[in-house]
Amino acid sequence: MSAIDDVHEELDADVSAEEFEEMVAEKVEEMGGLADDETAAMLVAHELEDEGGEVESVADIEPGMDDVKFVAKLVSIGEKRTFERDGDQPDGQVVNTEVADESGRIRLSLWDEMAESALEELEEGDVLRIAGRPKEGYNGVEVSADKAEIDPDVEIDVSVSDSYTVEELSMGLSDVTLVGKLLDVDDQYRTFDRDDGTEGRVANVAIGDETGRIRVTLWDEANDLLDELEADEVVEVVDGYVREREGDLELHVGSRGTIEEVDEDVEYVPETTAIDDVEMGDTVDIAGAVIETDDKRTFDRDDGSEGQVRNVRVRDDTGDIRVALWGEKADRDITLADRVAFTDVEIQDGWQDELEASAGWQSTVSILDGEADVAGADAGGDEKTPPSADQGGLSAFGEDGDGADELRDDESAEGDGEEVEFTGTVVQSGSPVVVDNGEETRSVETSESVQLGEEVTVRGVEHGGRIDADELL
Repeated sequence: MSAIDDVHEELDADVSAEEFEEMVAEKVEEMGGLADDETAAMLVAHELEDEGGEVESVADIEPGMDDVKFVAKLVSIGEKRTFERDGDQPDGQVVNTEVADESGRIRLSLWDEMAESALEELEEGDVLRIAGRPKEGYNGVEVSADKAEIDPDVEIDVSVSDSYTVEELSMGLSDVTLVGKLLDVDDQYRTFDRDDGTEGRVANVAIGDETGRIRVTLWDEANDLLDELEADEVVEVVDGYVREREGDLELHVGSRGTIEEVDEDVEYVPETTAIDDVEMGDTVDIAGAVIETDDKRTFDRDDGSEGQVRNVRVRDDTGDIRVALWGEKADRDITLADRVAFTDVEIQDGWQDELEASAGWQSTVSILDGEADVAGADAGGDEKTPPSADQGGLSAFGEDGDGADELRDDESAEGDGEEVEFTGTVVQSGSPVVVDNGEETRSVETSESVQLGEEVTVRGVEHGGRIDADELL
């Protein structure tokens, strides 16, 4: 066997012996006689191994690629497992590890001799130069390693911990532990048909912590975990894995994962859009003080099922907006002066061409800690806080949450004892009734029954924008 054949036999590239000999001959000619056949063969082999399959980052690895080469940090090492091969072949062994770079994390499988050496030579935190074959695995893309060698000269800035904040999650992570506040619970899972004819189940919730929020998708039996959970509880997700949907990251929980309540303190403060800045067709996060509530209403859908909806009105420093709570969100215990955040609400046309926020299945409803500072925020107040362009939707909230008490103590400070008559259209029934005349709105305390859209005249004593009705005509 020639020197060229020896180099070709060790070559980690899909090149035939004949092609390799031709490339070596070209390299000898190119070098002008400065390299013999063996040296030229080694140069060609080095070039071949460096080209093709090289990816810039873990996030670039996709199933279907013939082979890939990349550099990543070893963040976890699993236990060695043995398995039987067909026929008279010896038992196999595999160690599943996870490697990561700044773009994400991916599972790396080390087989047979590599599995044995992995447990003896590798440690979490090692940076590896890896060559292998990608495939679609149980929790997404995996790489079956052909080579994995430590490179002590490369540094990669990723954590080796499997406990994360929302901000630290990235595409491809698995075995994820995350502690956060459960922002909303909708135990109405959706069903779908798999290719094999079986029926699957899927439900979504959202979890938030100090760094942000993420949608959590629960598959099949993991849906049953929701029966034991309630909104605003602090929960721990164990053995989740991160996927991407429509450009956003999601945390998935399958048969191996779980989600349960834990005794920890987690604060979630969303980044919100000022109410005065929302526009028709937007999907936004808003937050504010609850200044009006309506009774829950039921209705019949076209398919014969029964639906339900409840309206509340929230206000921040820039304005107020009605929020329609659909389905189980209509059952949330939301009362006047609560500080509430709504995420992923769709801005639509509402009553009398007023913009309205619709909180459907994809939305979350979170009651924030403390009461809101709603002084001067009654929808019917003659004086309203002027909008402030540099204040976001949460700026209406006081630091200590004492504003609601101040309102109750001082609500009659303006207009106390003044007899008024107000005529308008009922835009909210229930308690309180809300009447709008096209220019102003009043909250009305009355025991009379009224209907939405009914025109009424209210006579009574006004206290800070709220009328205690003596007559309702």
